[in-house]
Amino acid sequence: MIHSIAVLLWRIVCWLELTVFTLVLYTLSWLPGALVPFYYTLFRFWCRTFVRALGVDLKLHQKNTRPLPSQYILIANHPSAFEDIGIPALFPVHSLAKIEVRDWWLVGRISMAAGSLYVHRESPESRNAAGVQIEEELQKGKNIALYPEGGCKGRRIFESFRYGAFEISLQTGIPILPVFLHYESQDDFEWREPQTLLHKIWHMLTTQNKRANYYVYDAFDPEQFADKAAYAEYAHNKYLEWQARYLD
Repeated sequence: MIHSIAVLLWRIVCWLELTVFTLVLYTLSWLPGALVPFYYTLFRFWCRTFVRALGVDLKLHQKNTRPLPSQYILIANHPSAFEDIGIPALFPVHSLAKIEVRDWWLVGRISMAAGSLYVHRESPESRNAAGVQIEEELQKGKNIALYPEGGCKGRRIFESFRYGAFEISLQTGIPILPVFLHYESQDDFEWREPQTLLHKIWHMLTTQNKRANYYVYDAFDPEQFADKAAYAEYAHNKYLEWQARYLD
């Protein structure tokens, strides 16, 4: 009984902390970026606060045998909405998100101010423009995170990867850092249409298993690949291998 009360009180404190932090970041998001040069750092703290409020047990598993590169393009599978906060909570990256995220209440404004990039996934013109913007941000020394499946495709790896990340890696010489995401309560975390963000938040809050495992592996060196198709196929096969290890 005492333990249950303590857990409830802690959860209330976490949500109060997140509420206040969200309002502060939302207010700061209306100021010119030059006036809030530390906004991205605050955004990453906010992501960790959000993770804590949800009660998710987020674990980073360092499966890499070599040190992480100084700059990288992070790729991951994309079964849930949780990675929108889980990835930047663990890695210093600016994420490429679907354009609809920009219009999410409060969260969209915060992600914009934090330097997130957006793409209309079904528009070739938008994807090309996003590719140009990603290269520009990489030239500034930033790390970029994106999902080569092309969106939330379910709890299993999609049949193919889009070429964008691999083409940019070949053009810039910047390696790709693969992260495999595994939610132990897959059904509760998986994003399925026509669920909303509020649906998923509720599912995460009420799930019986809150463990999220993020496995980071050695970066892929673009010099090892002749073209984007071979590069994407190699990465896709690796994800199928990790899927068999952790999910099947």
